[in-house]
Amino acid sequence: MNDINWLQQIVNAVWLGGVYSLFSLGYSLVFSVLGVLNLAHSAIFMWGAFIGLWFVLQLGLSVWLSIPLAMIGAALISVALERIAFAPLRQRNAPRISQLISSIGASILLVSVAQLVFGTQPQRFPLGSIPTDVIPGLPFRVTPIQVIILLVALGLVAALNLLITRTKTGQAMRAVAFNEKTASLLGIHVGRVFMLTFALAGALAGAAGVLYGLAYNSMTPFIGEQVALKGLTVIVLGGMGSIQGAVIGGFVVAGLEVFSIAQGGSNYRDAIVFALLFVILLVRPQGLVGQKAATRA
Repeated sequence: MNDINWLQQIVNAVWLGGVYSLFSLGYSLVFSVLGVLNLAHSAIFMWGAFIGLWFVLQLGLSVWLSIPLAMIGAALISVALERIAFAPLRQRNAPRISQLISSIGASILLVSVAQLVFGTQPQRFPLGSIPTDVIPGLPFRVTPIQVIILLVALGLVAALNLLITRTKTGQAMRAVAFNEKTASLLGIHVGRVFMLTFALAGALAGAAGVLYGLAYNSMTPFIGEQVALKGLTVIVLGGMGSIQGAVIGGFVVAGLEVFSIAQGGSNYRDAIVFALLFVILLVRPQGLVGQKAATRA
């Protein structure tokens, strides 16, 4: 490829990396606080996309107003998931593998309900509702929606980082992540922290879902499956429970995917990404910037 093509692929990787990072942060948040993977996260991502689409098609709202509304809707679904699929098992001191299996069942249920509600045919945002014209005067092809996707993703990542590191709520979340019993003795309402964590993870998934839907403008109840394993690869690559790691991992995975396609390896793009996952697990299981479980808070 010439220099312009390389530059084009970098641009493609950057905006896609923003979506992957945003999606993966939900995985990372729940794992950091609860120490368990929520495999229904991809289904909430899918529901966020369809909630945003519903507000646009049925209520005639703007695409940009649909993003915060989709975040709220996905957050509510995520909290309901925590109350139904996680909290009862946690209260019974069930093994974490039980919570993992419960999340798989919840994911299947959410996808099945989405098929009944939205059907299985691809659905799209209305033509003209999103800016798709190429920005002129640049040595690469980029559309306003791609720029907006990157800015929204980075803005939400920055807001989450401030919440976790600079607020009392974030301190409570980090305390629970470090040691649940100690946090409870310090007067922290652990159950509320769990609910807040799921709400934040769901909101991030909802935003990522709408942005993903805007980027490709083709949504089915199965779009979560397209990013689920990539999200897991991102957090393993960056470091389980690390916000910075999820951001770095998102851009790395997006870069590998985009450049493999550019080199004519579209049939092998997933194989390349997952090969990286195996290498990281063998060479550096804690990820690029991750910490051991005892100090992940």
